[in-house]
Amino acid sequence: MQQNLKRIAGGNCGISQIHRWTLYKTVIERMLAHGSAAWCLNPTFKMKRKLSSIQRLFLLHISHHPNGSVTNYTRHTSPTHAITVRSQVYFQVYLRIPLPPFTTDTQPHDLEMKATGWSTHPSEHLKPNQISFEDGEAYIARKDIINIFTDGSKTEHGVGAAFCALTNDIWAYQWSAKFNDNNTVFQAELTALHEAVIYASHLPNHNTSKIHVDNRASIMASSNSKSTNETARKIFKILLSNPRIKVSWVKAHAGNIGNERADQLAKDATQHGQPYSHTKLPKPHIKGLLRKRMLEEWQTSWKNGDTGRKIYNIMSSVSLRPTNWIREDVIFFSQHGPFPAYLKRFHLSDSDYCSCGGIGTALHYATECIYTVSWRMRKPAPNFEQEWLKRVANNLISRQKIRGIIKFISENRDLSRPP
Repeated sequence: MQQNLKRIAGGNCGISQIHRWTLYKTVIERMLAHGSAAWCLNPTFKMKRKLSSIQRLFLLHISHHPNGSVTNYTRHTSPTHAITVRSQVYFQVYLRIPLPPFTTDTQPHDLEMKATGWSTHPSEHLKPNQISFEDGEAYIARKDIINIFTDGSKTEHGVGAAFCALTNDIWAYQWSAKFNDNNTVFQAELTALHEAVIYASHLPNHNTSKIHVDNRASIMASSNSKSTNETARKIFKILLSNPRIKVSWVKAHAGNIGNERADQLAKDATQHGQPYSHTKLPKPHIKGLLRKRMLEEWQTSWKNGDTGRKIYNIMSSVSLRPTNWIREDVIFFSQHGPFPAYLKRFHLSDSDYCSCGGIGTALHYATECIYTVSWRMRKPAPNFEQEWLKRVANNLISRQKIRGIIKFISENRDLSRPP
């Protein structure tokens, strides 16, 4: 696979870097993690080193930098051994196998699992007038119709859900609850609808209940007999046995008094609501925990490592957010490139002097060399060099100058050689 990627990457006319990166993330990384549930539960140091060396080959071809210092830190991609551990945990979660204690305290039975198959017999379906996606803002105020409004909310204080019932312009009943901070808004919306449907099913049979929901996704899931969500399936079964209960969509934040009241109740519940423990955590929660743990371990290894220190002085924190560094950026900031000082260090040149008379370092070409005066920048004081490099790395205009310098000395290497 590495040779195939090298072949299609080409020199200057191959596929673009973003396409090479997509191939790595979607094909190669998945192949490296294949079967990790069997062989990478707790990888050894030797296994981690082997996976890192494999990953490095691909990163070199992605960056078009076959001779320089390219690591997963400059590419901002997590180490391969961390990816294989995450894949192994996903597999155990899917099969509901208990997770090892060093992974996380959350176990598969704490997570919401997908349901399969039909919730009822395929011949059973809801009445055509039970579900409506037309704006139900203009609700009917009649004695035999009870209007119920539901809503879910997620703020910095947590997650909450609520519903309130309006009968003859009187608020007859209201319910609210506070969820775990790791629950999603969709779970809160579905739970609010579920509690509202349960409330409506216990009302006298001569009353028609109309539930107004401002979340289309929860209505669509609840009206689908093959929904994979357990709460949505429960709602479907209750609606199936109670044709007098109708669910309609209402536009959110449009001045509807019922929807605004439910929204305020849900927001209040994020701080003062009664705890609701019947809804399990979403499955992506385990991915978030593993991602956090992986970043912590990655940060520790990056901080305590003995390689890539020039890059570490510029980027001391690991991240999965792309840096948008191209080949020239990596060459300059790693200082692994066509610089006499670098070539002399590896005995590829007899001298570390530039033909202009100065020491041929990356900083020399950026601030002093007479051949790169078109891109020259102000030279920093010796004790501010690291701060200068950080500012240049975070400034697009400065990086454009750096790219011009690297391209120039790469194409005119005779100028940088000592006389």
